[in-house]
Amino acid sequence: MSDIVVIGGGIAGLSAAAQLSEHFSVTVLEREQATGYHASGRSAAMFEQNYGLPSTVALNKASAQYHREANGGYLSPRGLMIIAAREDAEAFDDDVVTMGIERISKDRAVELVPILDPAKFTFAGYHEAGYDIDTDRLMQDFIRQIRSNGGAIVTKAEVTAITRQTDGWQVVAGGQAYNAAKLVNAAGAWADAVAQAAGIAPIGITPRRRSMARIPAPEDRDLRHWPMFFGVGESWYAKPDAGALLVSPADEDVVAPQDAWADDMVLAEGLARYEGMVRTPVTRLLASWAGLRSFAPDKALVLGPDPDEPDFIWCAGQGGYGFQTAPAASQLLADLVRGVTPALPEDLVAQLLPDRLRT
Repeated sequence: MSDIVVIGGGIAGLSAAAQLSEHFSVTVLEREQATGYHASGRSAAMFEQNYGLPSTVALNKASAQYHREANGGYLSPRGLMIIAAREDAEAFDDDVVTMGIERISKDRAVELVPILDPAKFTFAGYHEAGYDIDTDRLMQDFIRQIRSNGGAIVTKAEVTAITRQTDGWQVVAGGQAYNAAKLVNAAGAWADAVAQAAGIAPIGITPRRRSMARIPAPEDRDLRHWPMFFGVGESWYAKPDAGALLVSPADEDVVAPQDAWADDMVLAEGLARYEGMVRTPVTRLLASWAGLRSFAPDKALVLGPDPDEPDFIWCAGQGGYGFQTAPAASQLLADLVRGVTPALPEDLVAQLLPDRLRT
């Protein structure tokens, strides 16, 4: 018997469980053989606090100090650049305003990313305050926090039944029954399926595929100090990664909850958009994969007790912002579960509660 069972061992579930373990006995159930297997293990791992909806940006900003200072900090400098062709001037202007990016010259853009072809783009903008997140260490530190507080993390524990009982919930996973007073749904792409299994109305969580290719360093260059660079409107992006370059078409195709894989045609289209701005063609892939970014209907995170069943707590709809928002989102969730007034503004909390999605 635990006070709380958390279903899902990605960054959402681990961060929530870590915060909750400071006040409750917690058990995390993860269907795969390891934590962080799905979306969390396939993240581009970037912290850009102006990235996302206003409610997401607020969570990013509230998470910034934790990312910089907790356990020695999880951020390292990367920088972020957007480039655009002449016909995309209006969209480029929108990105500059939305993301707080400084316009730079084409020469400066090529200085930052030498493979860019100045004949293929007209506008460029740069933001120094973009950072890599050490996602593995962040997850491992949350795991250590859970275990040091007496919590348990159970892998290979696929949920097969959830039953509402008079004193809480019984969850059957991996052939074992787990009982708890409260249930946290941090199941990512499977969040609505978990809700339905528990007899809770779904809220419209939609998984969307995001594909990625890993290519050799163009021209055998040292990429360590290159920024992450985007096509305007996030039509594609590229990011240095351990001596290679990640390139994504930034796709958001709706798919069923699954162990996702990259669609070859979608990946090829994204690589073509990337090639449309650089001098060096893509001749081979080192690897390709895909992850699922799961969104609520309004694309804001869903955090807090279900209005019809307060002992069922949503921690869903991270939409690719799970690592950025984890410190503040998990603290908000813990505050709501404990019944204490959150540190975040009341109007922001209202934008994140599941109540907004119930008619």
